[in-house]
Amino acid sequence: MSFTIAIIGRPNVGKSTLFNRLVGKRLALVDDRPGVTRDRREGQARLGDLDFTAIDTAGLEAATPESLAGRMLAQTRAAIEQADAVLFMIDARAGLVPDDRGFAELVRKSGKPTILLANKSEGKAAESGRLEAYALGLGDPLPISAEHGEGLSELYDALCAALPEATAAPAVDEEEEESDGTPRSIRVAVVGRPNSGKSTLINRLLGEDRLLTGPEAGITRDAIAVKLQWQGRAFRLYDTAGMRRRPKIQEKLEKLSVADTINAIKFAEVVVLLMDSEKPFEEQDLRIADLVEREGRALVLAFSKFDLIEKKPGQIGKLRTETDHWLAQLKGLPVVGVSGLTGEGLDRLMQAVLDIHAVWNKRASTNALNRWLENAISSHPPPAVSGRRIRLNYVTQPKSRPPTFVIFCTRAEAVPEAYKRYLVNELRDTFELPGTPIRLMLREKENPFAGRAKSKS
Repeated sequence: MSFTIAIIGRPNVGKSTLFNRLVGKRLALVDDRPGVTRDRREGQARLGDLDFTAIDTAGLEAATPESLAGRMLAQTRAAIEQADAVLFMIDARAGLVPDDRGFAELVRKSGKPTILLANKSEGKAAESGRLEAYALGLGDPLPISAEHGEGLSELYDALCAALPEATAAPAVDEEEEESDGTPRSIRVAVVGRPNSGKSTLINRLLGEDRLLTGPEAGITRDAIAVKLQWQGRAFRLYDTAGMRRRPKIQEKLEKLSVADTINAIKFAEVVVLLMDSEKPFEEQDLRIADLVEREGRALVLAFSKFDLIEKKPGQIGKLRTETDHWLAQLKGLPVVGVSGLTGEGLDRLMQAVLDIHAVWNKRASTNALNRWLENAISSHPPPAVSGRRIRLNYVTQPKSRPPTFVIFCTRAEAVPEAYKRYLVNELRDTFELPGTPIRLMLREKENPFAGRAKSKS
């Protein structure tokens, strides 16, 4: 069962950029000038395993019906009527404007499932605008960057939640949730340097030579997706091209392959990073791990070709210690020794994937979080900066995948990085969040009397 979505919003918020990314072609003109799109444009779009029709629409502007802008608005209304769901887009950098509020009411009246997208969310400058979007009353604003392809995995999940009947049986025989209600497949990308054994590992998990392997580096060029059932759970594994250091990448084909690998990381829920057991923790390994952390994906560290090294007592414990040293931002990262050739460690690897996926999805109650904050402050109060004490008022967790926390406080910009790291480590220990990326944002609590004072003056 296919479905249709309409992408709507003010002019120049990035609707056509997202449309082009979803359809995989530059069908819609994109320019910095507002108002380039006038007619509604349809295209066959794909996101993960979802096939659907996307409609790019003109920027919403208040206008009389007979004017050009008014006729464009009529086209947008028709697109909303035609759609099964609406993607309502705002510019997170610009924040909310009065037109956003007015057109949000138009969307609410339509009664269609709506996903609120805060576009251009890359960088800290966009965070305040994204939080403002809660005022529209359209649910949690989803941070994305249509230009850079960020947030597409979260958009996929939001579409599945908004249209469960339409997405339960996707086209092209890539069903991710069975009719009997079994859990949706976990998306796992297997990444690493060239010739680290990615394809061999996946073949061993599948029990067949599904993927081409060999001693030559760089055999895999595209990110290939295969299905796997393991102990009653469904997985979708993505074999990817090896990633070399950027200065060594010369050919256009390799550049495209690496870009495909990066997209696989962005779309994955869990990333398995294969390191060569004989040469672990090389610079490129650490760069890839850092990329996975920055993308907010769950990570499992697998040491490949484990059958080739001499086994010593406490070897895995030593590797865990080294991992915590080299990847301190992911303390407690799951570490597994594997061999695609012999099958050693594969059950432990898949269990580690399940465990870190559960941690990545964890949520903590607001009451428990605020008890934690009180204890953390009592044990280690925030330092005074320029003679003024910083006050941390309360904390909440707006989302998981990865676990994300917002602390409302005074003088957010003055909180030292060292104290933020202390809070992250305390969150990790208290709520048992080993190895997963943790996002901690500090926001200044609005002064409820500021608006009254301004109106009196």
